[in-house]
Amino acid sequence: MSNVSLADFAAKLDEAALTATATPQLTDSYPGFTADEAYAVQLMLLQRRWQRGEKRAGYKMGLTSRAKMVQVGVSEVIWGRLTDAMRQEEGGTLSKSRFVHPRVEPEIAYIMGKELSGNVSAVEALQAVEAVAPAMEIIDSRYQNFKFALPDVIADNSSSSGFYVGSWAKPDTDVSNLGIVMEVNGRPVQIGSSAAILGNPIRSLVSAAKLVGRAGESLRPGDIVLAGGATAAHALAPGEHIQTHFQTLGRVAFNVEA
Repeated sequence: MSNVSLADFAAKLDEAALTATATPQLTDSYPGFTADEAYAVQLMLLQRRWQRGEKRAGYKMGLTSRAKMVQVGVSEVIWGRLTDAMRQEEGGTLSKSRFVHPRVEPEIAYIMGKELSGNVSAVEALQAVEAVAPAMEIIDSRYQNFKFALPDVIADNSSSSGFYVGSWAKPDTDVSNLGIVMEVNGRPVQIGSSAAILGNPIRSLVSAAKLVGRAGESLRPGDIVLAGGATAAHALAPGEHIQTHFQTLGRVAFNVEA
């Protein structure tokens, strides 16, 4: 497929996000759309945002559940890019009208203290971490009916749309198997463990280093890396107070308005 056509895809997804309007799946018009082409579209999409003044803030990992990998027929996680404009104020208010059909999922966040790229061990990855924190990610597919094939979601920045980060803890804090409870207006709606993230969130950071390195990039000092959803996502509605408790690590909260 030509770069011009891929750029058209990026422009379509960018417009859908800017106007909070659902768009048809790219694979509907181009069934042969590949993952490599999708990552090229994702980069073009982010380049449009950088040109408007947004700055890189890190990366997010997706499909970090083994069951989800099997469900969509892939053998490794996918990734997307974070910008400073995507970061939301913890405890603040999120306007649902800015999104097409937003959902939230609990995550573990790392902030990098050293550069990391390529094939690394879990020990090497942890040595590059400056701190770890509880987090929540706002995901929002720009596609109609929240349905998509794998290349569609990759092109759409792996559905990443916003994120909240709680208080940072020491990098050697054990986050391998933390109990997690997401509440909506005080009622638990998701209960899980950080172990759902590839068995241990540090494995997601290892994957991040490998995959971004394959794209000629690296995790840089100051980058935030979201390790992936620890539970199923919750669809947001106005009037909700979302609060997620992470065992020993703290909590993250925000409100939803129309």
